[in-house]
Amino acid sequence: MNGILAKKLGMTQLFTEQGECVPVTVLEAGPCVVVCHRTENKEGYKAIQIGFGSKKEQRANKAEIGHFKKAGVDVCEHLAEFDVSDLESWPVGKEIGAADFADVKQVNVSGLSKGRGFAGAIKRHGFHSGPRSHGTHNMREPGSTSAHSYPGRVFPGKKMPGQYGNKKVTVKHLQVVKVDGERNLIFVRGAVPGPKNGVIVVRKD
Repeated sequence: MNGILAKKLGMTQLFTEQGECVPVTVLEAGPCVVVCHRTENKEGYKAIQIGFGSKKEQRANKAEIGHFKKAGVDVCEHLAEFDVSDLESWPVGKEIGAADFADVKQVNVSGLSKGRGFAGAIKRHGFHSGPRSHGTHNMREPGSTSAHSYPGRVFPGKKMPGQYGNKKVTVKHLQVVKVDGERNLIFVRGAVPGPKNGVIVVRKD
């Protein structure tokens, strides 16, 4: 298995043996449970589906309750699929935690970035502001958006004001600084997308 679901707890710092202060993000990776198998005969590919986080049955519909009862596990809040080479090594009901990443040096982290609503070009794309002298009206405006009279239109993909954030973001090659198998914690160097308590997908690099 090449990945796991985790919850972003926040950021802190660790000190290495050389005395270097390292900024890290703490991820609560698990415990996750194997819910079902995806086989080549039925679905056309080989993978396992894992669940993460508890969920009250009254908050789940009948289809979700039946799906988890068939596996004999509690109802989970989040589901994800990960590729495996051998399904027999990951039976239904098996628990997965941070200890499975003890030997991993780098990971790729995916999450939903913080939604910032409708934002201007300065906040969204880092544009420079206009002059702030007397009489100016172009302090935070984006400026010209199109070409000359030909083609006389705005090209697709132009950086303009619009929805900022609330998109899937993947940060690659993050160094795993420490793994705490007893508490299911993974400490990765640097920042990861999403708010505190947000669900993160951690994959082996």
